[in-house]
Amino acid sequence: MAYTITTRCVGCDSCRPHCPTGAIQIESEQYWIDPSLCNSCAGYYPEPQCAVLCPISSAVPLQAKKGRCKVDTRTATSPDLFANSKSNPFASAIVMWELCNLLAQRQSLPWEADTTGKLSYRRQVSKGRGSITFRVIETVELEPPVALQGKTALSAIGALDIRAACMHLIYAAHATAIEKPWEQEFIISDRQIEEYLGLEKRKDLSKLAKLTLIKDLAQQPCKITTCIDWPQQGRVQGFTVEDSRLWHLLGIQHHFQEDHLGCKHLVGLTFRVKAGTWAKYFLNKQGCRERTSFYQYGSLPKSLLSAVMSIWQQHEGAARMMLWLLFKTKMGREQRITIPTLMRVAYGEAKVTVAASYREERKRLLRTFESDLEVLNHYGLKPVFDPITYPPEIQPLWAKLVDLPDDAEAALEFWTKDGSNGTRLTDSGPRGKWNRLMNARILWFELPAAWEPQATEVKKKPQRTTNRRINSKIQPVLSREEIMAARKNLRLSQRELAKMTGKSQSWIRDIENGRFRASSADQLLLRKVLGLA
Repeated sequence: MAYTITTRCVGCDSCRPHCPTGAIQIESEQYWIDPSLCNSCAGYYPEPQCAVLCPISSAVPLQAKKGRCKVDTRTATSPDLFANSKSNPFASAIVMWELCNLLAQRQSLPWEADTTGKLSYRRQVSKGRGSITFRVIETVELEPPVALQGKTALSAIGALDIRAACMHLIYAAHATAIEKPWEQEFIISDRQIEEYLGLEKRKDLSKLAKLTLIKDLAQQPCKITTCIDWPQQGRVQGFTVEDSRLWHLLGIQHHFQEDHLGCKHLVGLTFRVKAGTWAKYFLNKQGCRERTSFYQYGSLPKSLLSAVMSIWQQHEGAARMMLWLLFKTKMGREQRITIPTLMRVAYGEAKVTVAASYREERKRLLRTFESDLEVLNHYGLKPVFDPITYPPEIQPLWAKLVDLPDDAEAALEFWTKDGSNGTRLTDSGPRGKWNRLMNARILWFELPAAWEPQATEVKKKPQRTTNRRINSKIQPVLSREEIMAARKNLRLSQRELAKMTGKSQSWIRDIENGRFRASSADQLLLRKVLGLA
């Protein structure tokens, strides 16, 4: 049971130095006990030291607060996110993506120790010409931040909560509303965070439990530092960012309410946050106009935050894939993703490697993966399976039942017809299913409307009228047969055609196999190279 300090406290400071967990703190020149840290000195002393040492018995057991929680005065916060109740812009640079992966995948990532023993996660960029390195630190206050080492670092990484990735995304959304986020701060209250994460609907949690969770999640993204070595890209010169926090937690304001006994109850929190140095290079509007930095942002769906908060325990793999796909889908709708890649994101390299060697682990991982894919489908992220590498016989059962009629008589006819076939939908997977899945891929994910980029109105500049005649003739779409025939007539291999067009050989093969259709620009390129213009 946690303890609390009543208003009779005279501030003698007899208790605070002896608190083994650092739960006794000072807020606005008044002493209070953080209930998330207080454990009644269990494991340290036989009795709570605050109660033993207090000369006026001001420290008493904390009782559950009765009635409504009301904050009389609160610092003005930044404007609410999700004005349209669906989505909000957020910083989507690769630094933000990798921090989201770190908070979600934690020990599944390849952490390595440097010569000093400090653990770090390193991601190469621009084909190895640059890199982004992440390290874990112990507190949000210490400056300059000191990276953890050895078992201490591993313990801190294991203690990270996947729900902290949602707080990181909320920070990334607030940063886009500021002109210079690396200099200016934004302020968030517990009420806003409750609404963003859907915690206001959790009637099973007390107000204190919600505040304790919010405080913990809010601090975790601020305990990660990054070191960026970025090469030159186009007109933007290369730059280096030394070890710097990605998010600075400048302060936490605690709001209390007294009961009739004079006991102070924590009823609200306010956080002051500022983006790290990374924002100067990846979220700089003025610098982007001057071609000296980047301004990279995407659309954050509100439904993703509530979905992760709902499924993180039963379907952590689905939550990991959902967070990863938020950034992956920003690169284009038709992003072909291999099944091994999705499994490594969802479960880590180690589990996939073990499953490849042991049959029981393999069967268990397959069931989990197909169940997690079904969860994604339920939340509107519908996978489109490659018909060649991921045919129906190795697809999950729920994917095969998509066409099951709702009408009872039609459903009975559906199952009767299925039972008369040589193979049935409910048959167990074919032999070698795992090996086939290791070569399978998903063409793309159909996204919910809230995941689509927000439409912005662009002011069109008046165009000059010219006397040039515009050729309005529309070229017919090249079929895969025409492309293949033209290539063979020129005695070109797929590799040679790929080299002439600047594409990959797999892209040419997919076009000729009819897996997807080339865009208008690529159609013109193929016509020019194949002499069909």
